Order: sequence, then C-alpha cells, then structure tokens
Amino acid sequence: MILVRAIVWSSLFIAAVLVLLPARLLSGTGVTRPPALGAGQVAGIALVLGGSVLALWCIGSFVVLGRGTPAPFDPPLRLVVRGPYRFVRNPMYLGAGLALLGLAIFYGSAAVLAYGLALAVGMHLLVLLYEEPTLREKFGDEYRAYCARVHRWLPSAGSPARAGNDRS
Repeated sequence: MILVRAIVWSSLFIAAVLVLLPARLLSGTGVTRPPALGAGQVAGIALVLGGSVLALWCIGSFVVLGRGTPAPFDPPLRLVVRGPYRFVRNPMYLGAGLALLGLAIFYGSAAVLAYGLALAVGMHLLVLLYEEPTLREKFGDEYRAYCARVHRWLPSAGSPARAGNDRS
C-alpha cells in the first residue's frame, strides 16, 4: 500500500511540476523541439535521465527504508539517512532540479531555466521553513546528528559519515 501511495503522490508532483508547467512554458514562448540532436540536446537528455534516476532512488528509499512517501501529508515513519540521503539531505529536490536544467538545455529555453530557478528558491524555502523544523521536532537528536554530518544541498567530499557541518 505504501508503494501505491508513493507512486500516486510522486506521479502527481512530477506531472504537474516537471511536465505540465514546463510544457506550458515551452508552448507559451513558442519553443519547439530542436530539428536535430546536438551536443546540447544530448547533455540535456543526460541531465533529465540522471535527475529522474536520482528522484526515483529517493522515492524508493522513502518507501523501503522510511515506510512512507515523499508527500508531506504522508511522510516516512523513519528518518531516511541511507541511499542517496547518505550524501546530501535533499537529493529528491536535486534530482528534480537536474531534470529541469536538462529540459532547459535540451530546448535552449530561458523560460524553463527561470522556472527551474524559481522552483529551486521555493524548494529551499520549503526546506528551511517547513521540512527541517518538522524533522527536528519529529526525530530530535537523530536528525540533528544527521544534519551535522550531511550537507543540505551539496554532496560532501569524501565519506558521508565524515561530512562537515551544514553550511551549504
């Protein structure tokens, strides 16, 4: 049942935020598919695929390790600190950002790039103002220790267990 809920919530988010809104931006600005695949399109495809794989890994980690979904109203029951969360605290948002960056590069779209940047600011504010306080309250010292060893946005160089304080 958790897997079904995770698929539903994740699909709705992906459809709205990563497919429908960017598609509206592209059509509204008159951007069409490039006539041929060049280096920019290949790089864009690689970023979309990499970001998508990262986001799917995160969703799977929430289901299997956390026994919950990525939705704030149906969160994991356990703090997830393994999988991609070993390296950075918000890999799902990074995956979404990479996918949008790839889309912007593929189409050469400044509008999609601007949308991605606005979404990144919104995600950062969501993390600071809602997610982190909620996780501190729910998981206490376990979450504080995790924050002390794993950065918020930038993967730590070297061993995840030895990552420095959160200043990223």
